[in-house]
Amino acid sequence: MDVPEYALELLLAYDGRLHYFASGHYLKFEVKAVEKSRQVPHGISYSLTLHAPDGKRLLGFDNAHPVPHRGGRHVRRKPEADHWHRTAGDKGRPYDFVSVERLLEDFFTEAERLLKEQGVAFEIVDEKER
Repeated sequence: MDVPEYALELLLAYDGRLHYFASGHYLKFEVKAVEKSRQVPHGISYSLTLHAPDGKRLLGFDNAHPVPHRGGRHVRRKPEADHWHRTAGDKGRPYDFVSVERLLEDFFTEAERLLKEQGVAFEIVDEKER
């Protein structure tokens, strides 16, 4: 899978960024260009996460490891490691990586959904770089 150069640069610009909400919740971005492989066909290693004020991960989109496909043992497992954790206790479910733009859209949409469920406004009040 070929990722356009502009899209790769867009995602790489997020690496090391922390976005804070007034509640103390924060978004954390870790992104690296890596060699393409079966597990990472787009050549991007990423971890986009939402954390509670105490640091506990509440939501995450990443490709650190493959996860089993939900639906039983007869469902063929994809070799790609892209997956997401919908809640803090979710061990991960496959994520269909379509594009950088879609990844960011899906992550921000899910983060906003989860914060809204907790009564937290989706308004970033501070940004830092690690």
